Parts: sequence; structure tokens; C-alpha cells
Amino acid sequence: MPLRILDEVEFWKLQEEEHTVVIREALDHLEEKYVDALKKWEQALSETHQKAVSFVESVNRSTYVHKQLHNQVIQLVTFSLDESTKFIELCRQIKTHSSAAKNSLIAKTILDHIVRESEYFIGIARTVLYSGNQ
Repeated sequence: MPLRILDEVEFWKLQEEEHTVVIREALDHLEEKYVDALKKWEQALSETHQKAVSFVESVNRSTYVHKQLHNQVIQLVTFSLDESTKFIELCRQIKTHSSAAKNSLIAKTILDHIVRESEYFIGIARTVLYSGNQ
């Protein structure tokens, strides 16, 4: 289980990191506060992605996943789920409050797509977390 969910975290955090760039590039005249927020998110998502990569390397090198490592993986999944939820909130704020997004059907479509992808990851993460607590 740890390796499979770590692969998901690694993949989706990279996707979200890349999505911060897509939003900045796709939305002409995006307000500076959103550009700054997206740059901060890019850095934060990159850090989470790197943590997942590090855990993947640890699990790959282990013959047995110790309880402490398993617990750390669960903590990373929990953190990643929360991080994705907050990233979705930013995307929705941009869609609702940014004049660059409100006046562009393409921008709304891009933001909706990004939100759906992050929600997909949240579903995967919840499944792992809830099945582990039974």
C-alpha cells in the first residue's frame, strides 16, 4: 500500500505544481496577488512532491515497511489531501474573483479542469486513509 499511494502523491503533486504555471500562463492579466499566491503554491507543491519522491526511495530500499515509516506515509497523505483542498480553494477564488478569469470562458474551463483533477486525487487519498482506519 505505501508505495502505491506514494506514487499517487508524487504524480498528483507534480500535476498541481505544473497547474500553477498553467494558470499563470493561461490567464492574461491575472492580478498580482494571484500570481504571487500561485508562485508560493508552486514552491509548496514542489516540496510535497519531493517528500513523496524521498519516501518512494525509502520504501523501494526497504525489505519491510516499518510501522514508523508507514505512519509517516499516512501523515504525508493526510497533509497532501489537505494541501489539495486548499489549492482547490485558491483555484475557486481565482475563478470567482479574478477579472482575468471571470471574463474568460477558457480560463473558467481550465480552472474547472484543474479542480476536477485535484478532487480526483483527494478521492484516492480519502480511500487510502479511510480504509486504513477500519
